[in-house]
Amino acid sequence: MTLLLLAAAAAAYWWWTQKRPRHGAGASAAARARQLRTPLVRVATALGIDTQAERQARKWEIGALGERRAAARLKPLAGQGWWLRWDLALPPWEGKANVDGLAISPKGRVFCLDPKKMDRRFPVTIWAGKVWHGNLDVTRRITSAGKEAAAVSRALGVPVVAVVAIEGAPLLGTHGRPATELALGPIRIVPANRLLGVLQADAHISGQRRAADLTATAERLLPPYLGR
Repeated sequence: MTLLLLAAAAAAYWWWTQKRPRHGAGASAAARARQLRTPLVRVATALGIDTQAERQARKWEIGALGERRAAARLKPLAGQGWWLRWDLALPPWEGKANVDGLAISPKGRVFCLDPKKMDRRFPVTIWAGKVWHGNLDVTRRITSAGKEAAAVSRALGVPVVAVVAIEGAPLLGTHGRPATELALGPIRIVPANRLLGVLQADAHISGQRRAADLTATAERLLPPYLGR
């Protein structure tokens, strides 16, 4: 009887969470975590059974947390005339990927933001043309930011800077020295606590179009991911 009540409660909670509309930083990652936690997965977790779905859900939740923290750090930009949006859908012809964050400075400088929360016990380094988190190759997680920036650039018709903000893990440069920034081709990799300063320092460079035109185009072509 107790197991049936637990299953019923898990099913009701799962149904309720799927119905709630969510927008903003980390929205789609949090939604994916909720989808993975089906009633059966929730019952298994309550009984102390660790499932692959629950482990994946925790990873998505960590990603959502990193995005929300990045959004909180960039709040001062709103008062400086920046246009800042989170969890946006790319145009349909660019595929189903989402853009974690997009920032447009008052001078029309465009940044595609990709926050990553990584275990602080292992440093992030670049070696042999690849990005490593400890001894784990995370290059594909980083290059995805470049692909999203290229897609946004095609949509808006202007250059877009890809910035990956690492939460938690330190950056190490050449010879194992602490670094304030790494680069993988055109992709900038910075500590999350430096993201605000990095954007502000680069914002003085004028874009090729007026910020008002860019933001209007972005609003039209890059809607909230979950809204689509």
